[in-house]
Amino acid sequence: MSNTKHPTATTAVYGSEEMVHPAPTMTIPEKSTTPEIAYRMVKDETYAETQPRLNLATFVTTYMDDHATRLMNESIAINYIDQTEYPRVAVITSRCINMIANLWNSPEEGESKTGAVGIGSSEACMLGGVAAWLRWRKRRMDEGKPYDKPNLVMSTGMQVVWEKFCQLWQIELRQVPLTSEHRTLSPKEALKRCDENTICIVPIAGVTWTGLNDDIATLDHELDAYNKMTGYDIPIHVDAASGGFILPFVNPEWKWDFRLKWVKSISTSGHKFGLVYPGLGWVVWRDKSYLPEEMSFSVNYLGSEVTQVGLNFSRPAAQILGQYYNFIRLGWEGYRDIQQNSMTIARYCHERIGKMECFENYADEVVNPLFIWSLSKEYTQKAKWTLFDLQDKLQQSGWMVPAYTLPKDIDDIVVMRIVVRQGMSRDMADMLLRDIENAVAELDKLKHPTPSREKYERQERQHGRVFTH
Repeated sequence: MSNTKHPTATTAVYGSEEMVHPAPTMTIPEKSTTPEIAYRMVKDETYAETQPRLNLATFVTTYMDDHATRLMNESIAINYIDQTEYPRVAVITSRCINMIANLWNSPEEGESKTGAVGIGSSEACMLGGVAAWLRWRKRRMDEGKPYDKPNLVMSTGMQVVWEKFCQLWQIELRQVPLTSEHRTLSPKEALKRCDENTICIVPIAGVTWTGLNDDIATLDHELDAYNKMTGYDIPIHVDAASGGFILPFVNPEWKWDFRLKWVKSISTSGHKFGLVYPGLGWVVWRDKSYLPEEMSFSVNYLGSEVTQVGLNFSRPAAQILGQYYNFIRLGWEGYRDIQQNSMTIARYCHERIGKMECFENYADEVVNPLFIWSLSKEYTQKAKWTLFDLQDKLQQSGWMVPAYTLPKDIDDIVVMRIVVRQGMSRDMADMLLRDIENAVAELDKLKHPTPSREKYERQERQHGRVFTH
């Protein structure tokens, strides 16, 4: 039994026993404490972490206005699934789905579009994939054909959720390699990997690794000819986790959505460029015929019959209300202005970084508010440091700018990435660029290679390359 004094409402936070003992790690504390002390212990535990707006690695929204934050805080206890207690939340969810579907040029008639809400774009991707798999399986069963070897085709620039999906549902993942010449999904290479067991092809609008977009219109055109030639019915699911809330506002004429014949479902992340705090995802189908009935589940123990489509059951409604608030507050023009400002700042950083002697941009154009760059070939030969060292230097100034290797087949290329989100201003961009320049200047003064540079050189020597310092 502990002999420490039990704190009261008058106990000073930093005069309490809790502040001179380690935070609990293995068991629940025996005694309770005051809310002020508990709050401060948790707050202090995370105080030293990177400031969210300086984290340029994440796509997740880190800023919403005060009214949105207030609204979400006031609805934090609302359980989305309990439609008996909170029927208006279901109505608002349907409104959001309608608005997103129409943003993507849904051809579905009627006042209620076919879609679902998820915890994030990962769940939305899963739901789109499951629907494609179940439709394929039913078609195969109706035709009296085997349905035990489904496969899915997409590029190696995929997000890890697709690897999870294929592993969990035992679907073969057929990947199209990205190369230095073909930096997005090649429609011809994708079709080479298709057969009667292909449940869908998944192009990406806003590739996480590079910020580029797959050519979905060309894929749709070539897939149409392929399906006619083979008699197959292979659909497209667009993973628009990032691009779903970018393309309609900054490039509305570009056809990537339901204006294309074979696009049957699209998923996106509301908590990325949908501008809502995490976690929130959306998936929309072309019409209700593409959402298998067996994906809808009902319960009657919440006071009435509740039917939903989703991998999760209970989930917070706050993000849904935050999304609806944004749609009302910002409107189409507001979203356009924010996304275009993000694009402007991303292009500014892209231009400035591209002019630095040591760097080389991966792509000439910025098509989403993110981009990547590498050390130039000439600089790589003589540098005593790598981009991993630059990442560490920037982190000392509070910035999170990730360095990483590109996917398989081009994984010898080390890059850095900036994601520009709502909340980043031109002044912040200038501060970042100055910090990059200062960090490079310090690294250039090194007399000996860093450990990460030595590791890189060992790997390159294995490929027969030599270096001069």
